[in-house]
Amino acid sequence: MRYPFFLRRCQHGVGLIEVLVTLLILSTALLTLGTMQNRSLQFNQSAYMRSQANVFAYDILDRMRVNLRNIASYHSALAGPAASAVTSPLAAVDLNAWRTNIYRALPDGKGGVSCVAATSICTVTITWKELSSNDEDTENVSEFTYSARL
Repeated sequence: MRYPFFLRRCQHGVGLIEVLVTLLILSTALLTLGTMQNRSLQFNQSAYMRSQANVFAYDILDRMRVNLRNIASYHSALAGPAASAVTSPLAAVDLNAWRTNIYRALPDGKGGVSCVAATSICTVTITWKELSSNDEDTENVSEFTYSARL
């Protein structure tokens, strides 16, 4: 079937506009998928760091259970590893090794222990820095706290 000349002339460019609209929708969808992938990676990294903090909390609590007679020696403020090697007593060696492991595994990781002798409840606090989700290089401090009766 042949179309008259004036009908064919009106259709020029309509297909191009449809292609441009399709490209606009497709590019927006791909940009959204990329953003979702980026956020997913950030959430996975944050979950990994939190699980590492959980492992470190159990680590120091197990070390404290082994050395129950000197449990008061584990009470310490939130800090990073010591600058020099600690050789004694056992509680100081445990704390330094624990803090060194935290510092190596978590960005700017620090650890502290607080024990209440009357209740035998010890609270382990671990902090580290995470990069924020925006494009700036600002950092957010995350904190993991775990309490247990020894």
